[in-house]
Amino acid sequence: MEGGWPTWGEFLLGFTVSFLLQGKTNSSTINCSGFDVSGVDPASFQVVFNRKDFPPVTNFSIPIRVNISFTLSAILDVDEQLQQLTSFLWLKMTWNNPYISWDPEECGGISKLSVTTEHLWLPDIFIVESTDVDQTPEGLSAYVAHNGRIVYRKPVRVISICKLDIFYFPFDQQNCTLTFSSFLYTVENMLLGMDKKVWEIADTSKDIIRTQGEWELLSISKATPKMSLGSSLFDQIMFYVAIRRKPGLYILNLLVPSGFLVAIDALSFYLPAENENRAPFKITLLLGYNVFLLMMNKLLPSSGTPLISVYFTLCLSLMVVSLLETIFISCLHHLANTQPPPMPPWLLSLLLSCTGLRKGCPTVLWKENVGPGLPNTQLPGLKELGERRANELGPGEVELNERSKLTSAQLVDLWVWFGNVVDTVLFRLYLLFLATSIITVLVLWNT
Repeated sequence: MEGGWPTWGEFLLGFTVSFLLQGKTNSSTINCSGFDVSGVDPASFQVVFNRKDFPPVTNFSIPIRVNISFTLSAILDVDEQLQQLTSFLWLKMTWNNPYISWDPEECGGISKLSVTTEHLWLPDIFIVESTDVDQTPEGLSAYVAHNGRIVYRKPVRVISICKLDIFYFPFDQQNCTLTFSSFLYTVENMLLGMDKKVWEIADTSKDIIRTQGEWELLSISKATPKMSLGSSLFDQIMFYVAIRRKPGLYILNLLVPSGFLVAIDALSFYLPAENENRAPFKITLLLGYNVFLLMMNKLLPSSGTPLISVYFTLCLSLMVVSLLETIFISCLHHLANTQPPPMPPWLLSLLLSCTGLRKGCPTVLWKENVGPGLPNTQLPGLKELGERRANELGPGEVELNERSKLTSAQLVDLWVWFGNVVDTVLFRLYLLFLATSIITVLVLWNT
């Protein structure tokens, strides 16, 4: 009936509109008179506190913007076996709450207040790579400005997954990521931004970082890819944290002692090949190197195969080869002094053809007088040497070889000379392979 009582639908609509308008009016401007005298009145913020379970937006079609930044204050641990980086951050988040505002002039010049976080809506920002629960201390507060700007800082101990490449240990550099995103809010409800420039974050972190002396911060960069989960799209900010290991400890405790032992092993070639103490000396060095590796094993990464492990294996292999070469030369000298076999003419010609080794020849043999059809007894100087050694040994100790027509004394000299030539050649090959290996390892480390 026209002009009669309103219907129930009209009554409920009017009540709802009046309630919303009343709530909006009470929450737009906070009455802060007397704050400078009697302190903050909790009743003035009660309407805002009652809205802590809902995002602080007046229009849900416009996403709330949360700006984040952090300061990397410590790199606590880098676990190569678990592929984890443990760091400590001071995280800062800022956003606007349109339901908070007051006039500083009416409130004794108070422009911001600290409010405990249990009374405020907080964004659900988390680090995607984190493998530990958030251990944020309870009872933290946030600064609330008179224009609704909220600044929230909290300490975060982050144990994050990081793909570590230890091949170049101890000269390795690692690049770990810290990705900030939201659990719940998609790009339609929340957008992430930067509170500071990324170079400011890097410079501040370098100034205050505490790394226990092993790691240093190189740089921090960022990217802003979107994360898609099914039909939902989430905003995120990805920070790339580049760190580098300080190699001084490992150089002094690993590389320098290993280099000394390998250098002594190389110098041991200057001991006479027929010296009976040469082989025991090399065995002692080999045992010492194994003890060194056992003692220093705790400094090496517990997983993977770093280049330094290849280097140690190479040095150990060279020392083993050096010992085997010494055993071979010792056996050759022993055979030459006890029962020398006949030396083939081609082997003697081959030795004499090495002009650089003619100086060590036991007889005055010239290369131009050696031919494939010339008997060994006709070599100039060899006959005189045989007669001289025969006079020294006596007529009963002279034995002629049926093929070469050389005395046993001459064969001993030739085989001893052959052993010295082989020892010299193997020593040069040892030095060449050692130098090539060390240069290759250094080039790989520098790259």
